[in-house]
Amino acid sequence: MNSDQRDFLSFFKVLTLVGLILFLVGGQAVAEEEYDEDAYGPEAPIVFVTPVKAVIFTHKIHTMDAGLDCESCHDSLFQMEIGNAEQNDDFTMQSLYDGQYCGACHDGSTAFASNTRCTVCHIGVKGFDRMQGEPQTAAHGGH
Repeated sequence: MNSDQRDFLSFFKVLTLVGLILFLVGGQAVAEEEYDEDAYGPEAPIVFVTPVKAVIFTHKIHTMDAGLDCESCHDSLFQMEIGNAEQNDDFTMQSLYDGQYCGACHDGSTAFASNTRCTVCHIGVKGFDRMQGEPQTAAHGGH
């Protein structure tokens, strides 16, 4: 190996080492903030099974990611108890379309409208079964 090749190899090793250090240090700098349930609400998703099975709600998307605080929804739109809204007779998709519950923000202006992008929230029976670890059922009556 001649002198030029040794110099190039040494340069390449140094460059690789510097790249590795930057990667490791940079990875630490952009690490995601630790989730704090006291500040952002329960970490586990809430799954509504009424009026349809199943709709998923994640506090993190609304608080940590969107910057909303708890008072944005509680206690004006939702009581601070899981399952409370599902007990109300008016907890329907029509209510959302009319600006109640999730529809207060999911109006097409503040956030996507509640009558669009349905699969963002609606995970359906199969999605619910997967979340629960239940065996998959055949679609369309076993076809």
